[in-house]
Amino acid sequence: MPDILKSIKEELPKVISDAIFEGANIVLYTDEKDFFRTGESQIKQVVDKIKKRIELRADQKILASEEETEKTIRELVPQEAQIENIIFDVQRSTVVIEAKKPGLVIGKQGSILGDIKGSTMWTPTVQRSPAIHSKITEKIRSVLYANNSYRKKFLNDIGKKIYDDWSPEKMDMWVRVTYLGSGRQVGRSCLLLQTPKSKVLLDCGINPGIAEGAERFPYMDVAEVGDLNSIDAIVLSHAHTDHSALIPYLYKMGYKGPVYMTPPTRDISALLALDFVGVAYKQAASPLYRAEDIKEMVKHSICLNYGEVSDITPDIRITFYNAGHVLGSAVVHINIGNGLHNFVYTADTNYRRTRLLDPAVNHYPRVETITLESTYGSKADVLPPRKETEDKFLAMARETIEKNGKILLPELGLGHAQETVLRVEEAVRKGELPKIPVYIDGMVWDINAIHTAYPDFLSASVRSQIFQDNNPFTSEIFQRVGSPAERKLVIEGGPCIIIATSGMLVGGASVEYFKNLADNPNNMIVFGCYQAPSSLGKQVQEGNNVVDVDGEKIAVKMRVETLNGLSAHSGRNELLQFVSRMNPRPKKIIINHGEQSKSLDLASTLYKQSHIETIVPRNLETIRLK
Repeated sequence: MPDILKSIKEELPKVISDAIFEGANIVLYTDEKDFFRTGESQIKQVVDKIKKRIELRADQKILASEEETEKTIRELVPQEAQIENIIFDVQRSTVVIEAKKPGLVIGKQGSILGDIKGSTMWTPTVQRSPAIHSKITEKIRSVLYANNSYRKKFLNDIGKKIYDDWSPEKMDMWVRVTYLGSGRQVGRSCLLLQTPKSKVLLDCGINPGIAEGAERFPYMDVAEVGDLNSIDAIVLSHAHTDHSALIPYLYKMGYKGPVYMTPPTRDISALLALDFVGVAYKQAASPLYRAEDIKEMVKHSICLNYGEVSDITPDIRITFYNAGHVLGSAVVHINIGNGLHNFVYTADTNYRRTRLLDPAVNHYPRVETITLESTYGSKADVLPPRKETEDKFLAMARETIEKNGKILLPELGLGHAQETVLRVEEAVRKGELPKIPVYIDGMVWDINAIHTAYPDFLSASVRSQIFQDNNPFTSEIFQRVGSPAERKLVIEGGPCIIIATSGMLVGGASVEYFKNLADNPNNMIVFGCYQAPSSLGKQVQEGNNVVDVDGEKIAVKMRVETLNGLSAHSGRNELLQFVSRMNPRPKKIIINHGEQSKSLDLASTLYKQSHIETIVPRNLETIRLK
């Protein structure tokens, strides 16, 4: 097969000092200042020919000094941009400029960035400073920059593997997918996609409703998986623990390959993994992995934005699309064998527009097979209109406040919690709820902070608010609870709303609040997210008057309510609409991520309505796609 780097260099003047890979991307370095400033048109001609992404950067020997470059940046960028940090990535000849108003750093049609690049030879990139500073985001960036020499070699090795058998010709091959988890169940999502050349894991999570035992984890000890380093790549759809929590463990066990995800998913999955470790320590249990293994996941992460096409193996190319589920969640379009088969892994989706996110994308270049979740797939899972559900919540909240009661909202830290934050903020701002304290406990605060760092992944309306310096996440009504002493003051204080993790009352601050508030009939708990069959949340939701919490019997006298219309998942109608409005129309639908009865019900209805082949696999079943 041709050497793609050699082919590129032969197309250009002899001014290229080095040519390497950054994953699927190709980076050329030049030690000629004039070519660096003017060579983009020649680079574009090569890109048009080989259909691969190429970036031109300056060789280190022609870079301006860091001191001189920082001075130039501060002279060229107006003070109104409010630069908060300038980070030099010497290995990549790039400089990262963090500012509160990145548009002012970029300038009209990129004019300021162009001036910085032309005068210093550094390639500038701009990041928005989060409105709420996130320690986890700062730590992740420090891990990446501290290991930039390692990452440079790692990314180059990934590129070599991708292009080792590179060929523009279509390959004859087979394609199959094996369910290692999420078959006829919610939890431990993990699929193995195989071709003669590639093995790719799609997600690798736990079953959050099961505390221990083999049923908590995917089937990783099967012949199809084999040696972990026979896996070419992991693709993570989103950060929820039932999709992501086992990935650091794979690095602990020796996996050294890449994990592909969106930038917000990288930050949040690392945060949730750290919390996963922390919960184990609190329960006096041995953690499955440690912080060092989470760092390894971050070191080996490759982030892609929505719509960005990337090869991940010689015969597999992926594109992420908005899934509408949580921040950074992705529908993964997988092009196999240069168009031989197009497989869409939808993971978790929401096809309804919410305050937080735009609806899931269901238009793709080509598609033959899709997966579809069935979390709310049965005939009984028709979600009521969002407005109707929100009005019901506001009425119940006002009744509770009038009784001097407290409102406990147990939340998944990611997605549902932020939708709740936006809903409560709007209600207080508009006078639909009295201005009482809204306490945020657990990792919700940190995840809110990550949301403020990635406004481009949010809905158009929230993005507009943030850009106009009217950030709903920073409203004065929200107060962070960060210690047991502060939690005690909340419990002993007056009427309030408490937003706390976990959503299923399985560990976390929400359990402590529940234990202290449950015996007062003036208080109320509202479940808005999925409750796993064996979870404490499910027991309370089903009306048990007495429940066992860590060996202690708790009498449940508080008001218990469930609001199904606020889920971050599609309801049954949205799932059916997602398929009926898909373009192009799929030839095969694989139903997963749902209890068995819901999965079979949805599959039957889809077949009758759309006359498309539907499959409902069990765990360990393999389906041949081509």
